[in-house]
Amino acid sequence: MNPRGMQSPRLPLTTAQHPWLFLFLCLRLGASCPQACKCPDHAGPVAVHCSDSGLQEVPGDIPADTVLLKLDANRISRIPDGAFQHLHQLRELDLSHNAVETISPAAFSGLAGGLRLLDLSHNRIRRIPKDSLSKLSAKIRLSHNPLHCECALQEALWELKLDPDSVDEMACHTSVQEEFVGQPLIQVLDSGVSLCSTHHKTTDVAMLVTMFGWFTMVVAYIVYYVRHNQEDARRHLEYLKSLPSAPVPKDLGSPVP
Repeated sequence: MNPRGMQSPRLPLTTAQHPWLFLFLCLRLGASCPQACKCPDHAGPVAVHCSDSGLQEVPGDIPADTVLLKLDANRISRIPDGAFQHLHQLRELDLSHNAVETISPAAFSGLAGGLRLLDLSHNRIRRIPKDSLSKLSAKIRLSHNPLHCECALQEALWELKLDPDSVDEMACHTSVQEEFVGQPLIQVLDSGVSLCSTHHKTTDVAMLVTMFGWFTMVVAYIVYYVRHNQEDARRHLEYLKSLPSAPVPKDLGSPVP
């Protein structure tokens, strides 16, 4: 027995004796901050700051409990499918000031219900990927992108929840109608112009031009066919006329004895 007042020596904790400790260590390692990013150690929501880090793609080792993710001021040009699918607690995603041109249809899968703000401003987006953004309930910033004003853009805007503070900074970089180039997008839409009707009108005109072209070709072929047959018939008639006529026998008209 130990003398009274003396404590038994404490044995060091081992992962074999305490398997929960091993699990805890694995979870902590799995939640480590991505390379080239900063994760401020403070109580409250988990924030991951990867701003201006020279990233060319979305990091794949972002902690699953991230609430705020800043990927702004990098060189990211493409958002692939499932890039954030494990970030179920993400509330704010900043992808501004990048070179984003392509957004895959399932790029934001897993974020539909929780995301509150998606910043895609100051990128190179020409056409809004409706399939990847329409399912989000978050406010979306799309200002300062070289948008192409067309029917598909107008249809996509009907299904998106745009951030009202940045709508005025969305402009038509190019357009199906030259008079809209350089104008604020909200001004074009508020004027009552339907880019879809313009699209249909252009399509109808192209169809009419195509049909007229085919009709002209058919008429030209018929005229050529008729003239060619007339020429052949004329030549055949001239040939028949040029043949010497056979002499009529003298006794052809005398009565037969």
